[in-house]
Amino acid sequence: MVSCSAPKSDQEVFSESQRQEAEAITAPTMYAVSELEQRLIDQGLVDLQESIPGIRVELKYSTTDNFFGQDVYGELDRAYLQPEVADQLKKAQELLQAENPDYTLLVYDGVRPLSVQQILWDNLDKPDSIKPLYVADPKVGSLHNFGVAVDLTIYDTKADSALDMGTGYDFFGYPAYPDREKQMLAERKITPQQVANREVLRKVMFAAGFKGIGSEWWHFNAYTRKEAGEKFEIVQ
Repeated sequence: MVSCSAPKSDQEVFSESQRQEAEAITAPTMYAVSELEQRLIDQGLVDLQESIPGIRVELKYSTTDNFFGQDVYGELDRAYLQPEVADQLKKAQELLQAENPDYTLLVYDGVRPLSVQQILWDNLDKPDSIKPLYVADPKVGSLHNFGVAVDLTIYDTKADSALDMGTGYDFFGYPAYPDREKQMLAERKITPQQVANREVLRKVMFAAGFKGIGSEWWHFNAYTRKEAGEKFEIVQ
């Protein structure tokens, strides 16, 4: 005896169609994970685009638009940080958008694996004696190598452009130095509005527990070198 199930009603078919459509909308976007990205995931780092709503990422070292003029990240185009640091950055994003909903953080670099740091060191066309002025010696490591430093700016979604900070990313010169802003203003190398834009970034980053450095307006650290060495392993 053959058992036959009753045909579905129009309502049941429609409900099933609605369910499948809803699942398609809510399902996470899948993408191919490169070998480098998988190593970051395996070492416990967090994808900022998945953990921080609305944040933007434009990895400069996955392009040639950087001081070295080289793409050293290859297929990697997503930024990663240690989980605790990602939480701090999420707080900075929330503070920023609470004051100006049109603004969002735009990340240029997060964790930088030691293997990539070595590539940068080897390919920097400078004497070894002055290389540390431009890139950290991989024998020592930088806070980027621990996944506790981030390079970023502010993106104005309404204007569809990043805020004018006076210089581009990876600009090596006094106009990029927070420590030299008064001098650069006096010499008219930067403008009051550019400094005001930097202050917006610094305000939310400092409030979230980050510290800046004197020579790069875009760079912020969540921990000191000593603290990072005690809490984390260098990311390979």
